[in-house]
Amino acid sequence: MTVRLSHVRLMFAAAVVCSQLLLLAHCAKRPVATGSRLVYWSANNQYEVDLARELVARWNSLHPESPVTHQPVPESQSTEEAILAAVVGKTTPDVFSNMWPGDVEAYARAGQLVPLDTFPDFAEVIGSRVDPALLEEARSSDGHIYQIPWKTNPVMVIFNREMLAEAGYDHFPRTYSEYLQAAERVARDTNGDGHIDRWMGITDIRALWWQRFFDFYPLYIAATGGHTLLEDGEVAFDNQQAVEVFSFLRTLFARGNFPKERMVGRTDVFLQGIVASRFTGPWEIRHAEKFKPEGFIYDFAPVPRPDGVSGPVYTYGDIKNIVIFSNTRQPRLAWEFAKFLVSREADLLLLEMSDQLPLRANLLEDQLFAPYFSKSPFMRRFADQARFVRGTDTSPVLKEVFDILSNEFEACVVYGVKTPAKAIEDAARQARLVLE
Repeated sequence: MTVRLSHVRLMFAAAVVCSQLLLLAHCAKRPVATGSRLVYWSANNQYEVDLARELVARWNSLHPESPVTHQPVPESQSTEEAILAAVVGKTTPDVFSNMWPGDVEAYARAGQLVPLDTFPDFAEVIGSRVDPALLEEARSSDGHIYQIPWKTNPVMVIFNREMLAEAGYDHFPRTYSEYLQAAERVARDTNGDGHIDRWMGITDIRALWWQRFFDFYPLYIAATGGHTLLEDGEVAFDNQQAVEVFSFLRTLFARGNFPKERMVGRTDVFLQGIVASRFTGPWEIRHAEKFKPEGFIYDFAPVPRPDGVSGPVYTYGDIKNIVIFSNTRQPRLAWEFAKFLVSREADLLLLEMSDQLPLRANLLEDQLFAPYFSKSPFMRRFADQARFVRGTDTSPVLKEVFDILSNEFEACVVYGVKTPAKAIEDAARQARLVLE
């Protein structure tokens, strides 16, 4: 019954999203492949487009008898919506390399993905790349594995060293109480017009499910020592740690330490010294290096967590994986190309061309990558953090759970119309109904 209901929900969600995307003309247009040519979709940011073009050129040079056509995933509000539209429109590529793991379970249950562990060399290939715990995280409820763990972008905090130093800190706050104290010193009205115009941090206040990957979710993982939202398919976030995260963020908004505006259309408020910190990933390094003012000094630190919590600081890994869609006419060839995408040489290109971390167990010990990390100390910081990341749970309705949390986030954290305890209680109750 659960499978059947989930399938119905998936199809309903697909219809809704597809109708939205039809307005943008994104529901079709798979590249025309001829002969044995595979179609490969990558992410559509310029760094990964360049990476994909380079990898495809190298593959085609080595395998002229089995060429691959590359195309960035169609533009949409999110990659996940574009892929859902392609599934509904039956226009999915053979191979896709930017799959959010939270979507895999739904597509696997709908028969849209090839079970990769049915290839005879799967265990040898993947076992040599990722640790067993991560591989188990990728396993679906039917026991098969439909995704190759590919890359991670651990969520950390970028901060302005000068602003923190002015507030009396030679390091980034490690705990909630330290962060709140620093926030009171940083946030202020600098021009005397009666309005705060300098803030401790900023986060996107929109009630969009994926925005919680950059505030609530990494803070929750850190507060719980590495736990995710579900356990054995049941709600596991109805706890004190979740309430503390909401309370922490709610205090920041209520005090005016975080702005309630999105500040779109303005120059980068972090690089302009208007905001002292924000939750982000390693993609921020290239952006900061390219656009920072002269003399601007920034650094990265783990996300803060409640006072008294010890041990490694875990965070959200923003993991993206590689899948093969079941509409492929050449699953074996698609598998060979997918393996090529996760070779050591391809992983080095992933680092060098996009500053994103391959999900490779021995990344910092492998001498192939040593020159890159010696030139990129910030990326080494993220690589260290990558040992302590969590992805998302295996559930066909995970987006709906994040939607529920985002709505409660908006009501409680941003606008303060609910207490943190009530918001988490309501979110858990609604999530249980969705998971039934």
